[in-house]
Amino acid sequence: MIVVTGGGGFLGGAIVRQLLARGEQVRSVQRSDVPALRALGVDVVRADLSDARACLEALRGADAVLHVAAKAGVWGSEASFHAANVQATDNVIAACRTLGIGKLVYTSTPSVVHAGGDVENLDESTPVATHFSAPYPRTKALAEAHVLAANDADLATVALRPHLIWGPGDTQLTARVLARARAGRLRLVGGGEKLIDSIYIDNAAAAHLDALDRLRPGAPCAGRAYFITQGEPMPQKQLINGMLAAAGLPPCERSLAPGMAWLAGALLELVWTLLRRQDEPMMTRFLARQLATAHWYDISAARRDLGYAPKVSVAQGLQKLAQSLRAERP
Repeated sequence: MIVVTGGGGFLGGAIVRQLLARGEQVRSVQRSDVPALRALGVDVVRADLSDARACLEALRGADAVLHVAAKAGVWGSEASFHAANVQATDNVIAACRTLGIGKLVYTSTPSVVHAGGDVENLDESTPVATHFSAPYPRTKALAEAHVLAANDADLATVALRPHLIWGPGDTQLTARVLARARAGRLRLVGGGEKLIDSIYIDNAAAAHLDALDRLRPGAPCAGRAYFITQGEPMPQKQLINGMLAAAGLPPCERSLAPGMAWLAGALLELVWTLLRRQDEPMMTRFLARQLATAHWYDISAARRDLGYAPKVSVAQGLQKLAQSLRAERP
């Protein structure tokens, strides 16, 4: 049996469906119930993975674990991110040890290497950043380090770093772009000219299955991290306007200077802190830097060691997104 943590989420759900499609027995572990997965025959378990005992019981009987669950976002307390991303991951590792589970695939993020400037054609030799402006990349970097350090003859581990996952059903990137465009609040930072890469949801899920299949003690991928993208870097505005077109919306023409975006982020962070607001500000310093810089990676290692190859191109993904959005319209 294969356990997917966070199976009720966007990426986790896609992984679960791909596992089911090839006949695997799957358990999904997350905080809430997911009736849609239960209806597919998935063993759905509710558990807080930051609770060591609950984590141990949730993973009991597994042959392999795909640890996708995490707290993502650009705002929130350090403690909440640490509990969800570091403590929960440490508990998953410990449970694998106790239960004799031999494979652990961890979902990380390319943000762990983002030091603030342009990220262009970097490979896995790039060191993890030493300073982070937000709890999310900081805690994900720490969790990734723990997963890779746990790799040994009894527990084979690997970390994947998918970048900007999007597609039908996306409640984060795609949904936010469309919501801001409809509200007239969407802006391209620096004109959206910087090159970025992304990954369509089906490709991101397939990469996790590739890693699961190749992972074993002593395998080339064991104890290593891999960037996972489309391998199609393009100007940021091209992808954003492609999403808008898929929704039948006009392209975004408005732009904000990078410096102004950073200042706006710093001001909003101050206001949100003073007001003790829990929702995410429209801009933060971390988000401003992400939007103002290039982000694309060399994925040759994933192709070589995992057998990863994007099966859905960006153009094909945008077509699928358009079909999905049309089907949702009343």
